[in-house]
Amino acid sequence: MRALLTLTSLLISTALLLIGQGMQLTLLPLRASTVGMADFVIGVSASCYFLGFVGGSLVIPRIIAKVGHIRSFAVLTAIMISAILALEMLDTWPAWMLLRFLTGAVICGLYTVIESWLNDQTNASNRGQVLAIYTFIILVSMAVGQVLINIGPADSSVPFTLAAIFLALAIVPVGLTSRLAPAPVAATRVSFRLLYRRSRTAFAGTLLSGLVVGSFWSLGAVFAQRYGQAVSDVTLFITAGIAGGALFQYPIGWLSDRVDRRYVLFVLGLAATAASAAVALSVGHTLHLLAVFFFGATTMPMYALSLATAADNSSTEEFVKIGTAVLMLNALGAASAPVLLGQLMDLYNATALFWSSAVLSGLFAIYLGLQTRDASQVVAAADHVPFSAAAPEVAPTGFALDPRGPEEDTCELMPEGGPDPDEMHAAEAPPEEASPPVEPAPAHRESDLAVSPTPEAEDGSDVSPPRGS
Repeated sequence: MRALLTLTSLLISTALLLIGQGMQLTLLPLRASTVGMADFVIGVSASCYFLGFVGGSLVIPRIIAKVGHIRSFAVLTAIMISAILALEMLDTWPAWMLLRFLTGAVICGLYTVIESWLNDQTNASNRGQVLAIYTFIILVSMAVGQVLINIGPADSSVPFTLAAIFLALAIVPVGLTSRLAPAPVAATRVSFRLLYRRSRTAFAGTLLSGLVVGSFWSLGAVFAQRYGQAVSDVTLFITAGIAGGALFQYPIGWLSDRVDRRYVLFVLGLAATAASAAVALSVGHTLHLLAVFFFGATTMPMYALSLATAADNSSTEEFVKIGTAVLMLNALGAASAPVLLGQLMDLYNATALFWSSAVLSGLFAIYLGLQTRDASQVVAAADHVPFSAAAPEVAPTGFALDPRGPEEDTCELMPEGGPDPDEMHAAEAPPEEASPPVEPAPAHRESDLAVSPTPEAEDGSDVSPPRGS
């Protein structure tokens, strides 16, 4: 509880940020459809968003290392607000591709700031509790964002302005905090080959999650708009899917701790096939939202379950690298699917989105059925790493916070960017850590205070310990 109190301002900022993020994820496909963009173009713009997310995970940690967490959070949020307001004003597809790529990169950077800060403020005894609360805040805030879209028509500036307001307010709690910010984050390290070698099941489940759930976020609002009567129908549609995923994640995770996770994923694949077909067939029916609820319940937990499967088959020291591969593979799947599915929706009709999800889920179930015959992939239930809630709306730094990773001692926190009198947190530094009086030295720049690059061995390999070690 004490750890949560120290993180209050950061968690409040997270909630405000994710409300605005949840609004824009649904608003942008709606606006694109309203201004007459083809489903294929909407799908490509969504792919640009997920590609931006991948690119941001590789580039933005270096920026944070140079300027610090608080400045990075403020700057990235300002860019996010500007991009969303520009998307509201522009209706040309080249501008949308560029701006959606930018929003993907920026939101990944914001997740990186938040999660590295959470990691530095927790320890092995409370890390799991903080991660669970963080995941809960993500899901609830995204759902609240769906409801707030109804404040005005999608073709007006009102919902975009409200989303920008929530994003702007997210700067306030972090900007006013007097606590020291954490040390710079480590660079992202990913190995898809390692993930595949450790667990082919986790690799396939992660890819399916990206393809199916990423398509839901990218084109689900367009599907709902085609068959709905108002914006409220679209927001109820998206909220039903989120609710299903949030409510079923823990029960499915609890079950997977007690039986072979491959069997749980196999059953989820079959259930997702049926649920996807039910969504396509129940258009205009009173049970349509119930079908969407079970679609979310059967597809959204696959990411967390695939991550848990990968953790079962890897060492503690490998978890951060394996988890990063899971996240990046999920994002790449989410980037590739909308391009094809958007074209199918143009060629046939909007139900092609969920018929495609049914086919993909069915192929996954067949693959899992074959994998269950491989005795080398069996992990006894007694040897399972306990399931932890997870969502793909995180950055790679979030895996250092996960209790399944290597334990780390509480890191020594340092002021961001050195002794800058304009930074409130620098004023809070303990007096005993202050340097003794010396003759005045030339002023130095913040870039001079940046953490040295990670040392390398003579063969070029990284010799520093991983972030969570």
